[in-house]
Amino acid sequence: MKRPVLFSLLGCMLLNPVAHAEEPALPMGLGVVSPADVPALPQGLSSEPSLPMGLGDGNKEEAVAQERADVWRDALPFDLSGFIETRYGMRLHRDTQQKRASLGEGRLHLQALQSNESLTVGLSGDLLYDPVADEYEPDLENGDGVLDVREAYVLFRPAENADVKLGRQILTWGTGDLLFINDLFPKDWNSFFIGRDVEYLKAPSDAVKLAFYHPEVNLDVVYTPRFDADRFIDGRRISYYNAGAGSVAGRNLPVNTEARDGWFHGDELALRLHRLVEAYETALYYYQGYWKSPAGQNPLSGRYTFPRLSVYGASVRGPVLAGIANAELGYYDSRDDRRGVNPLVRNSEWRVLVGYEQELVPELTGSMQYYIEHMQDHTAYRQSLPAGAVVEDANHQVLTLRLTQLLMQQNLKLSLFNFYSPSAGDGYTRASVNYKLDDHWQLETGLNLFYGQRHTSFFGQFEDTSNIYAGVRYSF
Repeated sequence: MKRPVLFSLLGCMLLNPVAHAEEPALPMGLGVVSPADVPALPQGLSSEPSLPMGLGDGNKEEAVAQERADVWRDALPFDLSGFIETRYGMRLHRDTQQKRASLGEGRLHLQALQSNESLTVGLSGDLLYDPVADEYEPDLENGDGVLDVREAYVLFRPAENADVKLGRQILTWGTGDLLFINDLFPKDWNSFFIGRDVEYLKAPSDAVKLAFYHPEVNLDVVYTPRFDADRFIDGRRISYYNAGAGSVAGRNLPVNTEARDGWFHGDELALRLHRLVEAYETALYYYQGYWKSPAGQNPLSGRYTFPRLSVYGASVRGPVLAGIANAELGYYDSRDDRRGVNPLVRNSEWRVLVGYEQELVPELTGSMQYYIEHMQDHTAYRQSLPAGAVVEDANHQVLTLRLTQLLMQQNLKLSLFNFYSPSAGDGYTRASVNYKLDDHWQLETGLNLFYGQRHTSFFGQFEDTSNIYAGVRYSF
């Protein structure tokens, strides 16, 4: 399945020094009085009278409460943090295959960390109540149920120039902003489209990560012994275009897959060779595994499959003019159909991305990206299709625009991100308003709007998924 798919905020502040001239001395008797020269107050007046209940110092009460919380947390043998959050979302259009509510959940996120000079142990996860999904039995692969383990790892350094991270972890590579070429780690597209925090776009990997450091070049190796697929759109929560049925389907026709569950023979390997060349981050990538979302179909069972895939890529990122530019490319070698003659397996393709980001005015940042997928054997693909089948374009193009405005001493964040495909005539707009009340409380509301000329295009198939949402988070 095609995927659209983090960027940095830049600010500047000028400080103007002010010279102060030395003040002349005051006449005798009008200078600073020593505390020892101040007569004591009569007994009973040595302190200020207390205010009536409810009129005390709110900041002091908050500080005392925070101090108590810190004492309780300091007593733990590990560092603990997290948040409590509730979010609710509603669809803008009627989808007969889905509930009207797109989101309606309560979440408790906890993160524990214990480290010393030689070892770090991390554990994080979510306790989730989600009546929209109606699934409460935990499924750690799909993220369903009342428990989702995000991280469970150990990190240690066997040598001065090497790190080993073993276990469940969140991984990310590449230079794209919500567009991914060489980042072949799992994504959660359901979370992304229904209005959860963008951090939940990244799904966890069960992997071993080895990092080797050298003055000339660094090498990252990620080995996943058991295939980690995307948490892809399968119809249970978001409707999609089903080519077999010739229409948009949802809960009435969920995507059934042939899972690659085998350990060590359904594995994945990802390599990244990277170094800094002057001010530019450069990298080479290699991946061997499988398409992360279903990209094939078994003609006998009718189930969707994850064909074999190898990816070869490169990227560069660094300063250009007054901003930051990036470029990335990748060749997707679809090893189960290298000639492009099997209509049930996705073709090999080239993917290219270029982007640019700059602060437009103080506290307002803008960025743009151009992305293209070029099908390598489009003629063979077109000839292999049965009569009446939907023909995909040889070149699928996407333009993105991001605007981020910070206001009210950066406590208010306005964000707009738009995907638009000139080749397919469809798009997807993400807009949000986030207000930070204090160090603990945040309020957020947002919009996910899909549009397109036909339901067979990538964004167009999700038009009935368009939704608005609101959330409240308390962090600790």
